[in-house]
Amino acid sequence: MFKKILFAVQEFVKLAAIAIVIIVAVRYFLIQPFYVKGASMEPNFYSYEYLIIDELSYRFKEPQRGEVVVFRYPRDPQEHFIKRVIALPGERVQIKDNHVYIYNEEYPNGYILKEDYLADGEITMSNNENHINLGADEYYVLGDNRSASQDSRFFGPLKRSFITGRVWLRGYPISRLDVFTDKDLPVY
Repeated sequence: MFKKILFAVQEFVKLAAIAIVIIVAVRYFLIQPFYVKGASMEPNFYSYEYLIIDELSYRFKEPQRGEVVVFRYPRDPQEHFIKRVIALPGERVQIKDNHVYIYNEEYPNGYILKEDYLADGEITMSNNENHINLGADEYYVLGDNRSASQDSRFFGPLKRSFITGRVWLRGYPISRLDVFTDKDLPVY
C-alpha cells in the first residue's frame, strides 16, 4: 500500500514538474498577457482590456506597418506600452498638416499614410514638422488616440530590441473578444 502511495506521489511530482516547465516556456517564449492601461489606443483598445501578446512571430519576421505592438518604454524599461507601428526601418516619417507622411524607396517623394483605424475627426499633431530618419533597427509608433498618447513623437524612434511582441488576442471583455491576424492589417 505504501509503495502505491509513493508511486502516485512520484508520478504527481513528475506531472507537476512537466506542467510547470511547459507553462514557463509558453509564458516566457511564446505568449504573454498584457493589461491595457490608459486611453492612448482608443477606440480600438480600451483601458482594462486583457490582451495576449504573440512573442513568437517576431523571432521569424519583422513587425509590419499597422500592427499593434507591446514594447518596453525606452525611458523606463520596467513599463510596457501599446502602440501601432507607423514607419519601418530605413524610412523617413514626417508629421505635417495633421497627416503622417512616409518616405521610402517605393515613394521617395512620400505619401500620406491612410489610417482607417483612427476615430473620425482624429488628427495627428506634432510640434516638429522635421523629417525623422529611422535607422536599420528603428520603428516609429503612434497611439490611435493621438491626443492622449505618449509615443514616438515624444520619445523618438523605437529600437527593435524594445518590442516584446504583437497583439494577438483580446480576451476580455468577452463582448470584445477578437483575434488579430495579418489579414486585419490596413492596406497601404
